[in-house]
Amino acid sequence: MEPQFSSVCCIDSGAGSGQYNMEFDMRLMRAFADGAFQQAFGEGSCLWRFYRWSPPAVSLGRNQNPAEIDRERCRAEGVDVVVRPTGGRAVFHADELTYSFFAVTPLPNEVIYQMVHETIARALSSVGVEAEFCRSQPDFRARYASPESVSCFTASARYELQVGGRKIAGSAQRRNGNVILQHGSLPLSARHRQISRYLAGASRELVEAVDADMERKTASLDEFSGAGYADLVQLLIAEAGKSAGSGAKLLTSGEIERLEGFHQSL
Repeated sequence: MEPQFSSVCCIDSGAGSGQYNMEFDMRLMRAFADGAFQQAFGEGSCLWRFYRWSPPAVSLGRNQNPAEIDRERCRAEGVDVVVRPTGGRAVFHADELTYSFFAVTPLPNEVIYQMVHETIARALSSVGVEAEFCRSQPDFRARYASPESVSCFTASARYELQVGGRKIAGSAQRRNGNVILQHGSLPLSARHRQISRYLAGASRELVEAVDADMERKTASLDEFSGAGYADLVQLLIAEAGKSAGSGAKLLTSGEIERLEGFHQSL
């Protein structure tokens, strides 16, 4: 059974730079931690945020070695480089739908992970894409020790979504007490596989290994459906609202940015 929230809020904050997108997530997490969000929108409320990246960006997991990414090439090609507040490995964000989910809840991380992906799976089903849970949990420590593990999309955690055994949505979490942030990427096209372009000092063999891994283990929406960002956002808002029983409340960026303390230094 899905966790129930007194109200479900949603915001489509549109396209932003890498720094803007990650800071927005961190500011929202702080707004849940200090109670500013609940004061404005109600106790027991949760929030789904949907967004895109402009310009494209490479995001690194918070504990990933930044030297793995060729910042000079990224700069030359107009690609942002940013560190996520969550763990995991590098993601190339170009043509995708990115989501964030925020709540104050004592429920275990795994329960939230499953709930969020169930919501995404229902939205995908509405456009003819039947995604299934990954049922196994890889040994991430062993996986991250291999050079080709630089991309987050080449390993699937339990309850992440796959189509035909290939990962179609990648997610990560961060918890501060009872405050949880989960965010993730759903590629709309195969551009996420271009991560190998931005590896620092990678040999031809490593680039080929990463490319082959991405081809074999990852999927994108355009392989199965003609739906795009706007279609999915509307479906996700509808599905997310069902957990409150009364539909989702749509918020604007202006309403979020007026939260008490939102613009204080991180």
